[in-house]
Amino acid sequence: MIIFRTVCENGYNSTKAAEVLHMTQPAVSLAIKELEQYYGVHLFDRIGRRLQITDAGQHFLQYAIHISDLFSDMETGLRDWDSKGVLRIGASITIGSQFLPNYVKAFSELCPELDVRVIVEQSEHLEQKILANELDCALIEGIAHDPNIVSEAYMEDHLSVICGTDKGWTQGQVISIEDFQRQRFLLREKGSGTREVFNRVVEQAGIHITPVWEATSTTALVNAAINGLGIAVLPHRMILPALRQGLICTVKVEGLSFSRNFHIIHHKDKFLTTSAKRFITLCRDFETDYPLPCYNGLYE
Repeated sequence: MIIFRTVCENGYNSTKAAEVLHMTQPAVSLAIKELEQYYGVHLFDRIGRRLQITDAGQHFLQYAIHISDLFSDMETGLRDWDSKGVLRIGASITIGSQFLPNYVKAFSELCPELDVRVIVEQSEHLEQKILANELDCALIEGIAHDPNIVSEAYMEDHLSVICGTDKGWTQGQVISIEDFQRQRFLLREKGSGTREVFNRVVEQAGIHITPVWEATSTTALVNAAINGLGIAVLPHRMILPALRQGLICTVKVEGLSFSRNFHIIHHKDKFLTTSAKRFITLCRDFETDYPLPCYNGLYE
Protein backbone atom coordinates (compact mmCIF):
# COMPACT_ATOMS: atom_id res chain seq x y z
CA MET A 1 0.00 0.00 0.00
CA ILE A 2 2.86 2.41 0.83
CA ILE A 3 4.55 1.48 -2.44
CA PHE A 4 1.35 2.15 -4.40
CA ARG A 5 0.88 5.54 -2.71
CA THR A 6 4.49 6.50 -3.38
CA VAL A 7 4.12 5.67 -7.07
CA CYS A 8 1.03 7.91 -7.25
CA GLU A 9 2.75 10.74 -5.38
CA ASN A 10 5.67 10.64 -7.81
CA GLY A 11 3.77 11.20 -11.02
CA TYR A 12 2.88 7.50 -11.49
CA ASN A 13 6.56 6.90 -12.13
CA SER A 14 7.79 3.61 -10.68
CA THR A 15 11.45 4.54 -11.18
CA LYS A 16 11.11 7.73 -9.11
CA ALA A 17 9.11 5.83 -6.50
CA ALA A 18 11.85 3.21 -6.28
CA GLU A 19 14.43 5.94 -5.60
CA VAL A 20 12.27 7.42 -2.81
CA LEU A 21 11.70 3.99 -1.26
CA HIS A 22 15.32 2.86 -1.76
CA MET A 23 14.11 -0.13 -3.76
CA THR A 24 14.74 -1.38 -7.26
CA GLN A 25 12.27 -0.48 -10.00
CA PRO A 26 11.44 -4.16 -10.73
CA ALA A 27 10.64 -4.69 -7.04
CA VAL A 28 8.20 -1.74 -7.14
CA SER A 29 6.53 -3.05 -10.30
CA LEU A 30 6.24 -6.53 -8.76
CA ALA A 31 4.61 -5.12 -5.63
CA ILE A 32 2.01 -3.27 -7.74
CA LYS A 33 1.35 -6.41 -9.78
CA GLU A 34 0.85 -8.46 -6.62
CA LEU A 35 -1.67 -5.89 -5.33
CA GLU A 36 -3.61 -6.09 -8.59
CA GLN A 37 -3.62 -9.89 -8.51
CA TYR A 38 -4.70 -9.95 -4.86
CA TYR A 39 -7.67 -7.59 -5.36
CA GLY A 40 -8.47 -8.73 -8.90
CA VAL A 41 -8.46 -5.22 -10.39
CA HIS A 42 -6.19 -3.09 -12.56
CA LEU A 43 -4.80 -0.19 -10.54
CA PHE A 44 -2.96 1.24 -13.53
CA ASP A 45 -3.32 1.13 -17.28
CA ARG A 46 0.06 0.64 -18.91
CA ILE A 47 0.21 2.87 -21.99
CA GLY A 48 3.61 2.35 -23.56
CA ARG A 49 6.10 2.88 -20.75
CA ARG A 50 3.78 5.18 -18.80
CA LEU A 51 1.32 4.36 -16.03
CA GLN A 52 -2.16 5.88 -15.94
CA ILE A 53 -4.23 5.35 -12.82
CA THR A 54 -7.62 3.65 -13.28
CA ASP A 55 -10.88 4.43 -11.50
CA ALA A 56 -10.24 1.43 -9.25
CA GLY A 57 -6.75 2.80 -8.61
CA GLN A 58 -8.18 6.20 -7.61
CA HIS A 59 -10.53 4.48 -5.18
CA PHE A 60 -7.69 2.37 -3.77
CA LEU A 61 -5.54 5.50 -3.40
CA GLN A 62 -8.09 7.12 -1.07
CA TYR A 63 -7.92 4.05 1.18
CA ALA A 64 -4.12 3.95 0.96
CA ILE A 65 -3.79 7.60 1.98
CA HIS A 66 -6.06 7.34 4.98
CA ILE A 67 -4.89 3.97 6.23
CA SER A 68 -1.25 5.03 6.11
CA ASP A 69 -2.02 8.46 7.60
CA LEU A 70 -4.13 6.89 10.33
CA PHE A 71 -1.20 4.66 11.23
CA SER A 72 1.07 7.73 11.25
CA ASP A 73 -1.39 9.54 13.52
CA MET A 74 -1.38 6.56 15.88
CA GLU A 75 2.41 6.44 15.97
CA THR A 76 2.71 10.16 16.68
CA GLY A 77 -0.13 10.17 19.20
CA LEU A 78 1.24 7.30 21.24
CA ARG A 79 4.87 8.37 21.17
CA ASP A 80 4.01 11.99 22.05
CA TRP A 81 1.20 11.15 24.45
CA ASP A 82 2.64 13.23 27.30
CA SER A 83 3.98 16.08 25.19
CA LYS A 84 2.28 18.99 23.51
CA GLY A 85 0.03 17.99 20.63
CA VAL A 86 -0.81 19.79 17.40
CA LEU A 87 -4.30 20.62 16.13
CA ARG A 88 -4.43 21.49 12.41
CA ILE A 89 -7.39 23.67 11.51
CA GLY A 90 -8.49 25.16 8.21
CA ALA A 91 -10.97 27.96 7.54
CA SER A 92 -12.40 29.61 4.47
CA ILE A 93 -11.64 33.30 4.04
CA THR A 94 -14.77 34.81 5.63
CA ILE A 95 -14.68 32.49 8.64
CA GLY A 96 -10.90 32.77 8.93
CA SER A 97 -10.95 36.57 9.06
CA GLN A 98 -14.10 37.11 11.12
CA PHE A 99 -14.57 34.16 13.46
CA LEU A 100 -11.59 31.84 13.68
CA PRO A 101 -9.37 34.20 15.72
CA ASN A 102 -12.05 34.25 18.42
CA TYR A 103 -12.49 30.47 18.28
CA VAL A 104 -8.75 29.84 18.58
CA LYS A 105 -8.33 32.38 21.39
CA ALA A 106 -11.13 30.77 23.41
CA PHE A 107 -9.84 27.27 22.68
CA SER A 108 -6.27 28.18 23.64
CA GLU A 109 -7.53 29.35 27.01
CA LEU A 110 -9.22 25.97 27.50
CA CYS A 111 -6.31 23.90 26.14
CA PRO A 112 -3.12 25.97 26.52
CA GLU A 113 -0.93 22.89 25.95
CA LEU A 114 -2.17 22.45 22.36
CA ASP A 115 -0.32 23.96 19.44
CA VAL A 116 -3.06 25.19 17.10
CA ARG A 117 -1.94 25.63 13.49
CA VAL A 118 -4.21 27.39 11.02
CA ILE A 119 -4.60 27.62 7.24
CA VAL A 120 -7.03 30.16 5.73
CA GLU A 121 -7.90 29.71 2.04
CA GLN A 122 -10.63 28.75 -0.42
CA SER A 123 -13.13 26.11 0.63
CA GLU A 124 -12.27 23.80 -2.28
CA HIS A 125 -8.59 23.85 -1.32
CA LEU A 126 -9.49 23.02 2.28
CA GLU A 127 -11.47 20.00 1.08
CA GLN A 128 -8.39 18.77 -0.76
CA LYS A 129 -6.30 19.14 2.40
CA ILE A 130 -8.91 17.24 4.42
CA LEU A 131 -8.79 14.39 1.88
CA ALA A 132 -4.97 14.39 2.02
CA ASN A 133 -5.03 14.35 5.85
CA GLU A 134 -3.21 17.68 6.01
CA LEU A 135 -5.92 19.10 8.30
CA ASP A 136 -7.79 17.62 11.25
CA CYS A 137 -10.90 19.67 10.54
CA ALA A 138 -11.96 22.79 8.69
CA LEU A 139 -14.65 25.47 8.79
CA ILE A 140 -16.15 26.36 5.43
CA GLU A 141 -18.92 28.62 4.13
CA GLY A 142 -20.40 26.21 1.61
CA ILE A 143 -20.96 22.48 1.66
CA ALA A 144 -18.49 19.65 1.17
CA HIS A 145 -18.61 17.95 -2.22
CA ASP A 146 -16.68 14.73 -1.63
CA PRO A 147 -18.59 11.77 -0.14
CA ASN A 148 -15.57 10.96 2.04
CA ILE A 149 -16.03 14.22 3.96
CA VAL A 150 -18.41 14.57 6.92
CA SER A 151 -20.06 18.01 6.99
CA GLU A 152 -22.00 19.46 9.93
CA ALA A 153 -23.85 22.78 9.75
CA TYR A 154 -23.01 24.85 12.80
CA MET A 155 -24.05 28.49 12.20
CA GLU A 156 -26.51 30.38 10.00
CA ASP A 157 -25.36 33.25 7.80
CA HIS A 158 -26.54 35.19 4.78
CA LEU A 159 -25.15 37.22 1.92
CA SER A 160 -26.22 40.81 1.28
CA VAL A 161 -26.65 42.58 -2.03
CA ILE A 162 -24.86 45.93 -1.71
CA CYS A 163 -24.43 49.06 -3.83
CA GLY A 164 -23.02 52.56 -3.46
CA THR A 165 -25.25 55.28 -2.03
CA ASP A 166 -25.27 57.14 -5.36
CA LYS A 167 -27.02 54.19 -7.04
CA GLY A 168 -30.45 55.66 -6.35
CA TRP A 169 -31.64 52.69 -4.32
CA THR A 170 -32.61 53.07 -0.66
CA GLN A 171 -31.60 50.96 2.30
CA GLY A 172 -33.72 47.78 2.44
CA GLN A 173 -35.41 48.41 -0.89
CA VAL A 174 -36.80 45.39 -2.73
CA ILE A 175 -35.79 45.24 -6.40
CA SER A 176 -37.13 42.99 -9.12
CA ILE A 177 -35.22 40.07 -10.58
CA GLU A 178 -35.20 41.97 -13.90
CA ASP A 179 -33.47 44.96 -12.27
CA PHE A 180 -31.08 42.58 -10.54
CA GLN A 181 -30.11 40.88 -13.80
CA ARG A 182 -29.29 44.18 -15.50
CA GLN A 183 -26.59 45.13 -12.98
CA ARG A 184 -22.82 44.96 -13.25
CA PHE A 185 -21.71 42.30 -10.76
CA LEU A 186 -18.72 42.44 -8.42
CA LEU A 187 -18.18 38.91 -7.12
CA ARG A 188 -15.85 36.78 -5.06
CA GLU A 189 -13.61 34.40 -6.98
CA LYS A 190 -14.69 30.96 -8.19
CA GLY A 191 -13.99 28.28 -5.60
CA SER A 192 -14.93 30.48 -2.65
CA GLY A 193 -17.86 29.53 -0.45
CA THR A 194 -19.46 32.94 -1.05
CA ARG A 195 -19.33 32.55 -4.83
CA GLU A 196 -20.71 29.02 -4.61
CA VAL A 197 -23.79 30.22 -2.70
CA PHE A 198 -24.32 33.06 -5.19
CA ASN A 199 -24.02 30.72 -8.18
CA ARG A 200 -26.42 28.19 -6.65
CA VAL A 201 -29.11 30.80 -5.98
CA VAL A 202 -28.99 32.48 -9.40
CA GLU A 203 -28.79 29.17 -11.27
CA GLN A 204 -31.88 27.89 -9.45
CA ALA A 205 -33.64 31.09 -10.52
CA GLY A 206 -32.59 30.54 -14.13
CA ILE A 207 -30.38 33.63 -14.17
CA HIS A 208 -27.06 33.80 -16.01
CA ILE A 209 -24.52 36.25 -14.57
CA THR A 210 -21.16 37.31 -15.99
CA PRO A 211 -19.24 39.35 -13.40
CA VAL A 212 -17.29 42.45 -14.36
CA TRP A 213 -15.07 42.08 -11.27
CA GLU A 214 -13.82 38.95 -9.52
CA ALA A 215 -11.65 39.24 -6.42
CA THR A 216 -10.43 37.27 -3.40
CA SER A 217 -10.60 40.52 -1.42
CA THR A 218 -13.91 41.57 0.12
CA THR A 219 -12.42 45.02 0.71
CA ALA A 220 -11.76 45.44 -3.02
CA LEU A 221 -15.36 44.53 -3.87
CA VAL A 222 -16.86 46.81 -1.20
CA ASN A 223 -14.71 49.71 -2.40
CA ALA A 224 -15.73 49.02 -6.00
CA ALA A 225 -19.39 49.13 -4.95
CA ILE A 226 -18.82 52.36 -2.99
CA ASN A 227 -17.38 53.90 -6.17
CA GLY A 228 -20.42 52.95 -8.22
CA LEU A 229 -18.78 50.24 -10.32
CA GLY A 230 -21.55 47.72 -9.76
CA ILE A 231 -23.30 45.68 -7.08
CA ALA A 232 -21.65 43.08 -4.87
CA VAL A 233 -23.10 40.06 -3.06
CA LEU A 234 -21.05 39.46 0.08
CA PRO A 235 -21.30 38.01 3.60
CA HIS A 236 -23.38 40.43 5.69
CA ARG A 237 -20.95 40.48 8.59
CA MET A 238 -18.14 41.52 6.24
CA ILE A 239 -19.93 44.64 4.98
CA LEU A 240 -21.13 45.98 8.35
CA PRO A 241 -18.37 48.61 8.80
CA ALA A 242 -19.11 50.25 5.43
CA LEU A 243 -22.86 49.95 6.04
CA ARG A 244 -22.62 51.62 9.47
CA GLN A 245 -20.58 54.45 7.96
CA GLY A 246 -23.27 55.08 5.37
CA LEU A 247 -20.97 54.26 2.43
CA ILE A 248 -23.24 51.54 1.02
CA CYS A 249 -26.80 50.32 1.26
CA THR A 250 -28.21 46.81 1.10
CA VAL A 251 -31.17 45.77 -1.02
CA LYS A 252 -33.29 42.64 -1.33
CA VAL A 253 -34.12 40.84 -4.57
CA GLU A 254 -37.69 39.72 -5.06
CA GLY A 255 -37.88 35.93 -4.83
CA LEU A 256 -34.18 35.36 -4.03
CA SER A 257 -32.67 34.37 -0.69
CA PHE A 258 -28.91 34.19 -0.22
CA SER A 259 -29.04 32.39 3.13
CA ARG A 260 -26.53 29.68 3.97
CA ASN A 261 -24.91 27.73 6.78
CA PHE A 262 -21.30 27.53 7.87
CA HIS A 263 -20.06 23.93 8.12
CA ILE A 264 -17.48 22.02 10.13
CA ILE A 265 -15.88 19.30 8.02
CA HIS A 266 -13.52 16.38 8.57
CA HIS A 267 -12.71 13.13 6.79
CA LYS A 268 -15.18 10.33 7.53
CA ASP A 269 -12.28 7.99 8.42
CA LYS A 270 -10.37 10.55 10.47
CA PHE A 271 -9.72 9.60 14.09
CA LEU A 272 -10.70 12.76 15.95
CA THR A 273 -8.72 13.28 19.12
CA THR A 274 -10.37 14.55 22.29
CA SER A 275 -8.93 18.01 21.62
CA ALA A 276 -10.27 18.05 18.05
CA LYS A 277 -13.73 17.08 19.29
CA ARG A 278 -13.49 19.79 21.95
CA PHE A 279 -12.63 22.41 19.34
CA ILE A 280 -15.56 21.36 17.15
CA THR A 281 -17.91 21.60 20.15
CA LEU A 282 -16.57 25.07 20.98
CA CYS A 283 -17.28 26.30 17.44
CA ARG A 284 -20.75 24.75 17.47
CA ASP A 285 -21.67 26.43 20.76
CA PHE A 286 -19.67 29.64 20.38
CA GLU A 287 -22.56 32.06 19.81
CA THR A 288 -24.28 30.71 22.91
CA ASP A 289 -21.28 30.55 25.21
CA TYR A 290 -19.31 33.62 24.11
CA PRO A 291 -20.24 37.20 23.13
CA LEU A 292 -20.12 37.89 19.40
CA PRO A 293 -17.02 39.78 18.30
CA CYS A 294 -17.23 43.43 17.36
CA TYR A 295 -15.90 44.36 13.94
CA ASN A 296 -14.32 47.77 13.55
CA GLY A 297 -12.98 47.65 10.04
CA LEU A 298 -13.01 45.93 6.70
CA TYR A 299 -11.19 42.65 6.25
CA GLU A 300 -9.84 40.88 3.20
